[in-house]
Amino acid sequence: MQTTNLTKHTTKNPISRFFLDNFFKTLLGEMRSLKPKSILDVGAGEGFTLQKLKDNKIGEKLEGIEYMDEAIKLGKHYHPDITIKKGDIYKLPYKDNSFDVVICSEVMEHLEDPEAALKELKRVTKKHLLLSVPNEPFFTIQRILRGKNVLKLGDHPEHIQHWSTKSFEKFVSGQLRIVKVKTPLPWTFIIAEK
Repeated sequence: MQTTNLTKHTTKNPISRFFLDNFFKTLLGEMRSLKPKSILDVGAGEGFTLQKLKDNKIGEKLEGIEYMDEAIKLGKHYHPDITIKKGDIYKLPYKDNSFDVVICSEVMEHLEDPEAALKELKRVTKKHLLLSVPNEPFFTIQRILRGKNVLKLGDHPEHIQHWSTKSFEKFVSGQLRIVKVKTPLPWTFIIAEK
């Protein structure tokens, strides 16, 4: 059993590892500065982000929500101490203001209705959201350079939303106050608050 997320996180490709290490360096640095006690990772996949947070002693209560059964099953195999529940980003099984920080990383670009998802993420956070999406066109360019989907000009087959840093800032600022924007190549990170 394999998911595209598992493939991304277990790759031996040195260029891909470089980008992924840079992604986690940024994510962990931002999470340390927020000092959350409770963290929800929406679209947690197999739990790689939650495991990194746990390994770096960031947060006391860590939970993940994932809709893909395969990813949850793989998460239990790779990260048996991480809590990942089946769930839907449009209808999270939590009360309002349940977590200090809600992470939604590499998910929004896959969604038919990202505005409704953002509203639901906002509902369950007490204060902060950490959001990340591929930064276009840089994400597509780096895929071409790595030989990914060359015949489709680097387009990721599962991405239906495409944002530059500026367009993602505009999207998020429609519902939240942006605190910080980071651009670790090839992603856009936004830390926002209610």
